[in-house]
Amino acid sequence: MSKSLKVWFLAPEVAPFSKTGGLADVAGSLPGALKKLGADVRVGLPLYRMVRAGNFAMHEVFSGLDVPVGDETLQCDVLETTTDEGVPVYLFDRPDLFDRPDLYGTPEGDYDDNLERFTFFTRAALLLAKRVGFHFDVVHCHDWQTGLVPAYLKTLYRDDPFFSQAASVFTIHNMGYQGLFPADKLSTCGLPASEFHPDGFEYWGKFSLLKAGLVYADAITTVSPRYSQEIQTPEFGMGMDAILRNRSVDLHGIINGVDYHTWNPATDPHLAAHYSVRHMDGKEACKAALAHELGVDHRFLAQPLLAVISRLTVQKGHDLLLEIVPDVVRLDVGLVILGAGEKKYQQALGFLGQQHAERLAVRIGFDEPLAHRIMAGADMLLAPSRYEPCGLTQIYALKYGTVPIVRAVGGFDDTIQQFDPSSGQGTGFKFVEHEPEAVLDRIKEAIQTYHNRAVWEELVNNGMRADFSWDKSARKYVALYKEVRQRRQDPGTGFEQDRASSRHEKGER
Repeated sequence: MSKSLKVWFLAPEVAPFSKTGGLADVAGSLPGALKKLGADVRVGLPLYRMVRAGNFAMHEVFSGLDVPVGDETLQCDVLETTTDEGVPVYLFDRPDLFDRPDLYGTPEGDYDDNLERFTFFTRAALLLAKRVGFHFDVVHCHDWQTGLVPAYLKTLYRDDPFFSQAASVFTIHNMGYQGLFPADKLSTCGLPASEFHPDGFEYWGKFSLLKAGLVYADAITTVSPRYSQEIQTPEFGMGMDAILRNRSVDLHGIINGVDYHTWNPATDPHLAAHYSVRHMDGKEACKAALAHELGVDHRFLAQPLLAVISRLTVQKGHDLLLEIVPDVVRLDVGLVILGAGEKKYQQALGFLGQQHAERLAVRIGFDEPLAHRIMAGADMLLAPSRYEPCGLTQIYALKYGTVPIVRAVGGFDDTIQQFDPSSGQGTGFKFVEHEPEAVLDRIKEAIQTYHNRAVWEELVNNGMRADFSWDKSARKYVALYKEVRQRRQDPGTGFEQDRASSRHEKGER
């Protein structure tokens, strides 16, 4: 890298400091991979209660940062810690906004002041960079919570010399979360009213922070090639497919990598025994330990043990899961479910767990160590998502010798190859239709394969040898950073020209 790229990496959650899902894993591991490639990358994150509870070593680096939010000026302190790879992480401390049990809301719904919370975070992040003189080349923003940043750079800070050559990359982790707020709250985030129109951040009479990111970023990425195509269609675009088609020349699908230092059965500290593709005995020990821990009848140790590890939402297919659970347990298999989310799914799954206690174990909540133990102890991972931008659990499952059964959408389709017993090729089982029969057919196929031990071992080995480490994807991000940096620094190009040329190439007016 001839000139070190300076990257300001802003995410609403970053593992291991705070986490609700796969976004945190990506934001926790990608910066380290970028650093290995020579980038000067620094991470910004709210100082949630979850971060404090982790007892991470932190020290104050800035006190009394003034941050405009609506007609008020709020202050915050900024603390610093580092990742295991030595990447600096800056934590924005405002207890009345971030010292809460959950990151974004409760099972009953989102926090009412999420606009204030993430307006504060994003403006504070830009202001801190200016105050400490971090002249970043690219700010990499993640999901709606950071969608204001590209808009700020193109509006409020457009004429500020400090930000004049700063480019923005906005990553969509899930189109289903759009950061929608009523128009009368526009003054809270400080965006100019002149941009409240259909070509700006206005969305059906409201305004969307996700749309702000999509419209104003210099480049847009999403977390798998298949999902980048799907979200340009009405079925998966969640009402924003036309916006994404309009910006298709700037939309890139880059598959998520995984951190094999954290997710590796040969070294995982949460497991009862370690194992690898060459020495698999430990997996049986992990299965026995898991059955004991969760109270699953030990006679199922000779039968397949299926696992579901996910947020409990309609997106993850839990409406479909509720339909098929009685049929699955009648297949003489064990089933383990771990997750938290919508209250109706938590209650319904809890009831099913009581009905089928010997063969169905349900654990409601976020429990990272237990997730590792389930991944190691299960034989199959079931993921019946309606849509899936990338998904990481199926990639973790491959490494742990746990065969994925997934719907052929988004990143699931990109990362899992349907197993063909005649050729021995493939890493899992995929179904297309989001219907109970389609899922059950694939589960039955997987069970049948499981009882042919030689074929099953071949399938497991295929998955464990697959490589989804970050290096390849991180290099794609670096190339994209360089591209948008060049576009911003070249006086012959500009944001409005980019948007106009994009529309012209599509024949749009």
